[in-house]
Amino acid sequence: MAKNARTKFHVVFRAYLCPMIRIGIIGGGQLGMMSIEAKYQSLPVEFTVLEQSIDCPAAAVTNNFVAGSLQNANDIQTLASQSDVLTWEIEHINVDALIALEKEGKTIIPKPSVLKTIQDKGTQKQFFTQHNIPTAPYILTNINQITPQQLDQFPGEKVVLKTRTGGYDGKGVSIVSKTQLPHESPFQGNVLIESFIPNALEIAIIVAIGQDGEHAVYPAIEMYFNTKSNLVEFLFSPARISPEIEAKAQEISLKCIQKLNSPGLFAVELFLTPDQQILVNEIAPRPHNSGHHTIEGCYCSQFEQFLRILSGAPLGDTSLIQPAAMINIVGPENISGPYHLHNEKELTANGDVFIHMYRKSETRPQRKLGHATVIADTLEELLSKAEALRSQLQIIAD
Repeated sequence: MAKNARTKFHVVFRAYLCPMIRIGIIGGGQLGMMSIEAKYQSLPVEFTVLEQSIDCPAAAVTNNFVAGSLQNANDIQTLASQSDVLTWEIEHINVDALIALEKEGKTIIPKPSVLKTIQDKGTQKQFFTQHNIPTAPYILTNINQITPQQLDQFPGEKVVLKTRTGGYDGKGVSIVSKTQLPHESPFQGNVLIESFIPNALEIAIIVAIGQDGEHAVYPAIEMYFNTKSNLVEFLFSPARISPEIEAKAQEISLKCIQKLNSPGLFAVELFLTPDQQILVNEIAPRPHNSGHHTIEGCYCSQFEQFLRILSGAPLGDTSLIQPAAMINIVGPENISGPYHLHNEKELTANGDVFIHMYRKSETRPQRKLGHATVIADTLEELLSKAEALRSQLQIIAD
């Protein structure tokens, strides 16, 4: 079923012709790698990657590599000189260098103004407030200036504490007791404090905006996180929410992204509260972990969609082919160094499990090493298969 539908879709796209586009990707991680892997013969793009070390996932799938810092303006300029379009696969880069390049006429997708808004979680929250986008109550403060009066405005005994910059893959976020602040804070400096919402369902909506303003929205994704590392462990689509709630989540997410006024691929993370309120948590202006299941689960994956946006091609069909789940494969706590995934061939033997390893040479605790996708005809069957697979994904030291 999936194979026939996907083949038919690609044949349709082959009728669309555009000139060769040179895409420069700032960052050489797994998101860049999977974006490059989404290119197929009829899509006229080539890639150059900027990263510090050639021992990175994306370097393994392209011949064009710039060794340099993601923060160095000269290194970004070198990448720009070899590219028609610049993009990124990680937010922690030199946005001022991108702003300068945009002023010189370089095409950058998404626009650097998006990154300027997103990089600072406080600025991102203010953006939500400015545009009447529902989000959890919050304050912006310095950890040493927190007062009891500030904390008293949040209900319950706990709050969510976030560093304003630099957090990724669950780092920079902590659920803490009010009594821990400020003297037992895990973070220092400028922070964001927001309401802790118990028993909220976490969902994601992926939004695509083409260079011509065309938009496409993916079906809702239901996500579950590791309570210690804050990394997503497991997700699936369709989410177990009503059609009305899904439509509302898509509407809020699209409004949020359209206010950024930029083409690009965006993941909007949301909370669905027990009383059915939808609150925007964060935006990721790039391909995202919440969309990995789309490689096998949707007619057009998030990575192919990303390439379509960058190359100016028409947006692809975001519909699910069939229910799909994703399980992150992360480094266990007791292993560091060379590794392999145990029984990979056996796990994929039935044709309903797909393993994507990220070509990282060494494991370390909680490092993302790959992911597994499961597909099934029904959501009930999918969840049963995925639960069985989770216990079988084992990283073994070499």
